[in-house]
Amino acid sequence: MLTSRDRILTTHVGSLPRSETITELLIRREAGEKIDPKKMSDELDRSVAEVVTRQAESGIDIGNDGEQQRVAFQTYMAARMSGFGGESKRRVGKAKNAPKFDARTYLFRICGVDLTAIDGIDITTALKVIAEIGPDLSRFRNAKHFASWLGLSPGTKISGGKRLSGATKGNANRAAQALKLAAAALRPSQSALGAYYRRMCGRLDKGKAVTAVAHKLARLVYAMLTKGTAYVDQGQAYYEERYQQRVIYHLRRKAAAMGLELVPIQAQGQSA
Repeated sequence: MLTSRDRILTTHVGSLPRSETITELLIRREAGEKIDPKKMSDELDRSVAEVVTRQAESGIDIGNDGEQQRVAFQTYMAARMSGFGGESKRRVGKAKNAPKFDARTYLFRICGVDLTAIDGIDITTALKVIAEIGPDLSRFRNAKHFASWLGLSPGTKISGGKRLSGATKGNANRAAQALKLAAAALRPSQSALGAYYRRMCGRLDKGKAVTAVAHKLARLVYAMLTKGTAYVDQGQAYYEERYQQRVIYHLRRKAAAMGLELVPIQAQGQSA
């Protein structure tokens, strides 16, 4: 492995643009179509060689394959590990106004990522969002700027140094409306986003909860389109576990500030 004591070496993480041939072959393979293994292997070798060369030309010290061989985490892992089904457990229904053509393929070609991998976002929602914002989000400085442009960020109405209101401003942005509908559809979802939505409903009224989840969806869309990374759902159990860890951490900090110690009931019983 390349090392240096003189400077910090650079590398690249995430997907890099694929050729139209590779994109078509990957999508056909994911759809279950039979493809020529030799053709796929040859095209991947050619594509990887090209992206590695481009990385070297741009000054990157440690190059990689740019994830040329994968479309999404679920299907990629099925080809790399045994015991992994590679199929999403999400229930996907067909909307009455769903496009009559393979829109997912064309959307992937435009964006380079599969936005429908995000729970709650179906192909119709993804089309509405991309039609409104486009695949290039370089005009936004960061995810916060993007969410604010959509009208999904909390308001900052301040007077005399006192915050008067945190309500979001009214916005007729179609992308924001589509994301809010996607957020509301997460109520029965057993995903991490579904768990997050139900927790927000427990803390806020439904309108504010939907806006909060739509804000989270907007940040995920921004990350995928700008970084080229695939979305991976960790599941409801993972989210609940992380949430419990955060609660315990803050409780321990509060207890320490008051000169107290937080002791688990089981551990307390054992010590007795």
